[in-house]
Amino acid sequence: MPVNSLRPLKPTDFDYWKAQHLLNRAGFGGTPSQARALARMGLDEAVDHLVEFDKVAPLPDDETTFAGDIMRPPTEEERAEARRARQSNDEPALERIQRERNRRQAADREQMGAIQRWWLKRMIETGRPLEEKLTLFWHGHFATGYRTIEDSWHMLQQNQLYRKHAAGSFSELCFAVIRDPAMLKYLDNDENRRSSPNENLARELMELFVLGEGHDYTESDIKEGARALTGYSFEDDAFVFRANQHDDGPKKILGKTGNFDGDDFLRIILARPVASEFICWKLYRFFVNDLPGTPDKDTQGFILKLAKELRERDYNLKPVLKQLFKSEHFYDSANVAALIKSPVQLIVQTVRSLRTPVRSLNALNSACDLMGQDLFYPPNVKGWDGGRAWINTSTLFVRHNVVIYLLTGRRPEQYPWEANGATYDSLHLVEHLAEGGPPPAGEAIPYLLRFTLGSEPRPERVDRLIRFVEETGGSIDNDRMIAVLALIAAMPEYQLC
Repeated sequence: MPVNSLRPLKPTDFDYWKAQHLLNRAGFGGTPSQARALARMGLDEAVDHLVEFDKVAPLPDDETTFAGDIMRPPTEEERAEARRARQSNDEPALERIQRERNRRQAADREQMGAIQRWWLKRMIETGRPLEEKLTLFWHGHFATGYRTIEDSWHMLQQNQLYRKHAAGSFSELCFAVIRDPAMLKYLDNDENRRSSPNENLARELMELFVLGEGHDYTESDIKEGARALTGYSFEDDAFVFRANQHDDGPKKILGKTGNFDGDDFLRIILARPVASEFICWKLYRFFVNDLPGTPDKDTQGFILKLAKELRERDYNLKPVLKQLFKSEHFYDSANVAALIKSPVQLIVQTVRSLRTPVRSLNALNSACDLMGQDLFYPPNVKGWDGGRAWINTSTLFVRHNVVIYLLTGRRPEQYPWEANGATYDSLHLVEHLAEGGPPPAGEAIPYLLRFTLGSEPRPERVDRLIRFVEETGGSIDNDRMIAVLALIAAMPEYQLC
């Protein structure tokens, strides 16, 4: 079998373990019963079920509970009042205006925290896991941070934009992004005027969003692209095109000359083959193997085939994702347990696969932050580096402890009696292995290791855990199962999926 094969996996080869691999990668894992159900569907139906997620009932539309007017622009009356106060140096009035501004900012920060909890809860509960997984992918690709935006409603709008286009057309998503208030603010395009072009958005479209750094463009192309994007701005929560600020003169971008606007600029760069290759490389690292550095020859061949398919499908992602998730290469042993779990993946997959209590969304969001992935707060416009960057001595400590917290309710600094009281029934993980009660350790441990680690366990891991069960009573009960899961969570392999 060629390593870079896009050929579909043989239907007879799609078994329980490959179904579990698909659940881990095209979502955030699943329980043993969900993996069995997916395996019974067969490869084609299983992939279609996950990718055609719009056929699955969505979660309730509870984001309507958030307020869109906390950081609204001042009214004409408020502007006039502030102007009068400044002109007359009315300190009590100026202090009152500042207090109101501070109150709104504090309320907006509080709402941003609520939106973080809402999204994490959504990833845990959704019946459309690939939709949320792709929303997370686009959040890291078109990275925008709240600290710069300081408007939680705009961050929520952007999150909904990524969800709307999650598996749709990449080109349509790009056109939507250059009209998104959060992105326009983050990259200063609301200040991009013909008299003083701002290059930030044009540069990142070429370097980070569409073509990739150093690929197929020059500094001159960036400058001309910035001119094309002049006048692309927003007012309150909506995009506006300010024609009086747009440079309508001729521009030369990637060898083409014309009176281009921002949409023309995008069409020109999306027409370059390197655009499809770049986005397929990003998708590959997110879904298949987060290889450091430049892909090897075989991997490059696979990515080029995916990119050709993406171009032929006019940048529509669903057919490409289906082909990826059905391919022999996706299920190759070299690509199983080959991704380092992001902090979000670690937490959500632990809950969804082991069916632990959620405990506290506040605590889980804090853990995400400590592990380096604070939702809505990417470190910069490049997003999170991912891969090996997720792992260091401090994050490993938190990674282990957050799983212990989900299993037991205990935080590292707490006494046992201070633990979150929600009980966890872990025996559902192995109940299908035997009738009439828990299976023997010799059967449960190898299965549990493979299920939690995502690949065939090393024999010494199996022997050590069987010995632990035998030395602590010899039978599998709920307490002993939780102890075994805690020991597995401490293994380096648990950080992979």
